[in-house]
Amino acid sequence: MGPVLALVSFVLLLFQLLLVARAVLDWSVALAGPSMAGSFRYRATVAVTKITEPVLAPVRRLVPPLRVGGMAIDLAFIIVFLAIVVLRAIL
Repeated sequence: MGPVLALVSFVLLLFQLLLVARAVLDWSVALAGPSMAGSFRYRATVAVTKITEPVLAPVRRLVPPLRVGGMAIDLAFIIVFLAIVVLRAIL
C-alpha cells in the first residue's frame, strides 16, 4: 500500500503546485494587466484554470468569496489548499 499512498501524495503535491501557479498567474493579471491571446502567460493561465477549476468550483458554490470593501477573498482556494495540506500530512 506504500507505493499507492506515495503516488496519491505526489498527485496532491502536483495539484498544490498548480494552485500556487494559479495564484501567481491571477496576481500577474491583476498587477500587469491582461495578457494577449496566444502569449505564454495567457496559455498557462487557461491551462491551470482548466485543471484547478473543477475542484474549486464546487467549494466556491458552498463557500462564496468573502467581500472585504471593494475586493473579494476566494475562500475556496484557501480551503482546498489547506485540505490538501491536511490530506498529505495524514498520508
